[in-house]
Amino acid sequence: TTDRMLSSFLSSCEHRSSGLNKHKPWIETTYHGIVTENDDKVLLDPPLIALDKDAPLRYAGEICGFRIHGQNVPFEAVVLDKSTGEGVIRAKGPLDCELQKEHTFTLQAYDCGEGPDGANMKKSHKATVHIQVNDINEYAPVFKEKSYKATVMEGKQYDSILRVEAVDADCSFQFSQICSYDIVTPEVPFTVDKDGYIKNTEKLNYGKERMYKLTVTAYDCGKNRASEDVLVKINVKPTCKPGWTGFNKRIEYEPGTGSLPLFPSVHLETCDEPITSIQANIELETNHIGKGCDRDTYSEKALHKLCGASGGGTVELLPAPSSATNWTVGLPTDNGHDSDQVFEFNGTQAVKVPEGVVSTSLKEPFTVSVWMRHGPGAHDKETVLCNSDKTGMNRHHYSLYVHNCRLILLLRQEPTETENYKPAEFHWKLDQVCDKEWHHYVVNVEFPSVSLFVDGASFEPFLVTEDYPLRPSKIDSQLTIGACWQGKAALPPPAGRSAPRPRDVLSGHMAQFFRGNLAGLMIHSGKMENKKVIDCLYTCKEGLDVQLPEEVATSIKVEFNPNQSSLSVEGDDIDAFDKVMQHISYLNSRQFPTPGIRHLRVSTTVKCFKEEACVTVPDAEGYVMVLQPEEPKISLSGIDHFARGAAEFESPEGVTLFPELRIVSTITREVEAEVETVVSEEIMHNLDTCEVSALGDELDGEHESLELDPAQLTQRSLEMTSSTLGLVITGVSTMAQYETVLHLIRYKNWHTEALFDRKFKLVCSELNGRYISNDFKVEVRPGSRTPPHLLIGAGSQRPNFINPVHHASVDLSGHNLVNPHQASVVPSAATVVIVVCVSFLVFMIVLGVFRVRATHQGVARDQEAGKENEMDWDDSALTITVNPMEVGAQEEEEESEDGEEEDDITSAESESSEEEEGAEEEGQQGASRQQQLEWDDSTLTY
Repeated sequence: TTDRMLSSFLSSCEHRSSGLNKHKPWIETTYHGIVTENDDKVLLDPPLIALDKDAPLRYAGEICGFRIHGQNVPFEAVVLDKSTGEGVIRAKGPLDCELQKEHTFTLQAYDCGEGPDGANMKKSHKATVHIQVNDINEYAPVFKEKSYKATVMEGKQYDSILRVEAVDADCSFQFSQICSYDIVTPEVPFTVDKDGYIKNTEKLNYGKERMYKLTVTAYDCGKNRASEDVLVKINVKPTCKPGWTGFNKRIEYEPGTGSLPLFPSVHLETCDEPITSIQANIELETNHIGKGCDRDTYSEKALHKLCGASGGGTVELLPAPSSATNWTVGLPTDNGHDSDQVFEFNGTQAVKVPEGVVSTSLKEPFTVSVWMRHGPGAHDKETVLCNSDKTGMNRHHYSLYVHNCRLILLLRQEPTETENYKPAEFHWKLDQVCDKEWHHYVVNVEFPSVSLFVDGASFEPFLVTEDYPLRPSKIDSQLTIGACWQGKAALPPPAGRSAPRPRDVLSGHMAQFFRGNLAGLMIHSGKMENKKVIDCLYTCKEGLDVQLPEEVATSIKVEFNPNQSSLSVEGDDIDAFDKVMQHISYLNSRQFPTPGIRHLRVSTTVKCFKEEACVTVPDAEGYVMVLQPEEPKISLSGIDHFARGAAEFESPEGVTLFPELRIVSTITREVEAEVETVVSEEIMHNLDTCEVSALGDELDGEHESLELDPAQLTQRSLEMTSSTLGLVITGVSTMAQYETVLHLIRYKNWHTEALFDRKFKLVCSELNGRYISNDFKVEVRPGSRTPPHLLIGAGSQRPNFINPVHHASVDLSGHNLVNPHQASVVPSAATVVIVVCVSFLVFMIVLGVFRVRATHQGVARDQEAGKENEMDWDDSALTITVNPMEVGAQEEEEESEDGEEEDDITSAESESSEEEEGAEEEGQQGASRQQQLEWDDSTLTY
């Protein structure tokens, strides 16, 4: 019953309370809040207050809580007072404005219901809450770039050079904005505004400062300074001047290295002008080198052969002076061109060409070629080459001369021609004749046609005059160079006289002298030179070269002048133009080029639209320095003295003069190392001359000669001239070829009774005397003066050869078999003299009888000796018969500076200590070889 009563009370109470909570709580529909980041308190407008009309009833009129609706809302609502409904919104944790500046969510209030258990709880409507997160200035400005750089032109005032820019990570406008920039570096002519634009405060000078370095900082509106300042580099560029940049004024050229790029880093600066075409001319000035540029300095005759000119009929009228060609000895030469044979004519010098050098009547066709430097012009005739009457008259048969800057060829027809007018003078008016520069002239004559080539270019005569052929005459002609020979002539007779007086008759003299330089004057009769040979003669060994890159080969046009001393480049693309210029090179193909400076000049024309020269590019000048080549040392070595039997000298074959000659050329160079060392290495190159000359007396053609098979020379394209002074071999060929030919030279003497010794000198040279070998001297002498039948036993056991000895030649030329002056020793002993003379006559008769046998035996010995590798003195039975009156007349040996002795010496006095030891072994047939040549005089009788 009690339980039933309690249950009835509670149900009645519940019925009463449910009737008490009649109203829902009430809140505003919208709230706005502000919260500072890193703080949890939110300031709401209006304040958060929930009202309930059931108040002041307990529970029903009280507010128990607020509920926030939304995902990941970082806020919570808390009831501060249930009875008044006051509450607050606060952050659950730290807020970050940089992540989210505003938050929006819904809020709902609910009462406590009708009892402590919250039964019959009622909720308000949902209100919208907007909360803004206020920023704090926690971040400093940061520049966008690590550094800044710019380039400005000198002398210009800029409104803005560049802009620096910083950013701030704060979320608010106030703290995220950069309010100012500042240049930290003091005393610089620059300023920066609030937006970061930098400009100069004065005109900049490239000469004063080429680059400025500035340190710049930034501030945000909260006065926070940048965490790191930034570096600003401002380059000052000189006022843009069109021209070539990267142009090296000095370029060194190492001989033998091939092509050398002249402008590897060059660039054409046009200051951003709109370019339509570019043309550049590159000039290599070589007029001061040789005859206008670097060429091989071989003789003109050798050059003709090297260029493929036909063989016979070529005569060199201005050869280098030698024993065979001595008519140019008196002419002054220009020694400043590396032995390039240049002759100077100052208006007083001229030379006569000996008879027989050139035929007086030239065969047609023929060619005259010459290198000439002349100028300025003169009103008088200046003769280069002239063939005129030797005596009696002054007729000019043919001549080449200069008159008023004209080159004139005179060619009078011979008397055998019919007496009709025929072309006689051919005139060319040329600037080259008087410009003081070297030019190459070639006149081809195929009568009546005459053509002229100057530096390889063809010129036709502007005037041709005619004349009658010469009348018959028995007068010889005279060929001269540098002037014209005027034969004897008579002055006009005085008034009233029909014939000249004797004193009015003049002797022959030179006239019409040439003023200038001549070289390589040649006459080639029987055939004209073709264009290929002419171009080869003129072509330089140095010049400009270019290898066009494939990508620009079609867009750039390149043209050379004939001798490649200048070229032009034309195009419209600057980049392609630069590439072509960077591939232009200098090339010198000579093995030993002429050292010195070659000036360079680049002249440029740039055009813009409407074909106007809008950009003026100054000329760029520099020079190529050709370094001194490593000069070769030509060395001649071999056996320098030997003896042969008299019969060998008298045999048809004679004696081989240079049986073991060796020609070696070496260069000496420094090797870069820790310790400087000098090394020599053997090189191969050509020779062009070898001259064998007799020392002492000239060759006597009646009983001695130097001989060389002409077929051996022809086979090797060499030539030989001989005289009483010796012989000269000329032609460009290898050292090995010259060595072979020199081995074949033989000396013959068919009067050995008067021969005690004979000395010869050999000298070889390259490039017309630019490089000369040592003087190699050879001494030969008959090894026996006894009758041939006495030498058979000794000769059969003669050793092969003796080791060569250098620089040990001695002059024994004073010792002859018979002294022609010995009668003067005892002038009073007439009887004795008669007896001696009769005895000598008998001896000569006996010697003549055995001469035939000795000759045959000498030939056999020469053939046997030719198979040997070395040469020996045959002195096993050396016996010299001397006039008894010469006993005691021996003199001490005394050598002059040139290696020849001034006084007569005896064979005994010429021995060395080693030779004395060898003399003690005279009886032994197999004597050992020694370092020096030994004279065996142990059997010498006086």
